[in-house]
Amino acid sequence: MGNLRRKRILVAGGAGFIGSHLCDALIRDGHDVICLDNYYTGRKENVYHLLNHPRFSLVEHDVELPLELDAEEIYDLACPASPVHYSRRPIQTLRTNVLGALNLLELANRKQAKILLASTSEVYGDPEVHPQREDYLGNVNPIGRRACYDEGKRCAETLFFDYRREKGVNIRVVRIFNTYGPRMNNDDGRVISNLIVQALAGGDMTIYGDGSQTRSFCYIDDLIEGMVRMMNGADDFPGPVNLGNPAETTILELASQVRALTGSASRFVFQPRPEDDPKRRRPDIKLAKERLNWTPKTSLDEGLRSTIEFFRSQHVKEEYGKITR
Repeated sequence: MGNLRRKRILVAGGAGFIGSHLCDALIRDGHDVICLDNYYTGRKENVYHLLNHPRFSLVEHDVELPLELDAEEIYDLACPASPVHYSRRPIQTLRTNVLGALNLLELANRKQAKILLASTSEVYGDPEVHPQREDYLGNVNPIGRRACYDEGKRCAETLFFDYRREKGVNIRVVRIFNTYGPRMNNDDGRVISNLIVQALAGGDMTIYGDGSQTRSFCYIDDLIEGMVRMMNGADDFPGPVNLGNPAETTILELASQVRALTGSASRFVFQPRPEDDPKRRRPDIKLAKERLNWTPKTSLDEGLRSTIEFFRSQHVKEEYGKITR
């Protein structure tokens, strides 16, 4: 998946759900990996299995503060990415997005390192264009409860491209669509983890709105392959590029599938849809296919089975079934 030459790579947010899987992949590819995290949403447990690896190091640091480390490549994944976490601390989320991007870009500029931003499909807001292409400028509420994340990532993208234009920093930007898999947090408020945890606990399964809103879910292994391909790709392609699975499903269909796969007898309960929650979400991945030769391979059924098995192994308790978005 990666280049054969051994590199020193910094993964900011490396103890998080996506970051820890990225650390795994980079270690497998033979690189030296520095995992940086402040553990606001990341967990040391996600990288415990790497702690004794000779090519892995773990550094506790908040990217809001400047840092000095040697690295040839930098992945910026340092930000809360679930509504529960970023709405709890919106100012910190915005600071992490903006100041974190600035500090990591400054480091990349000093070290002449390549740097990749893990941006998000949330930059499209509640889209009026479907599916979403990279040239769509979005429909984002700049003063809503989700703006700390949505606008924070939009500002981070601006910084990345300004550093490319003004300072010549070698950047890459990927826009990540809903991703799921093992190591998701029980309490992250994301729809797949919520539904699985509630189904396994035997409690009610919460659906926001009438369940007709759609999402496109990408399994973690597919996403990681796309991110590494983007980092190793041509310097004349900074992005942004969508990374996601274009298979679209309604939330009600997803809930039914989770209930069937877990063998749960849980009933569905309906709650009001959160403010600015997108009605439809599906990536156009033509650009990723053309420039990265990347397309997701894991079906939703296969990915859900793996994710459900992970949560079973965590011995989900009844109290987790009471989690709300």
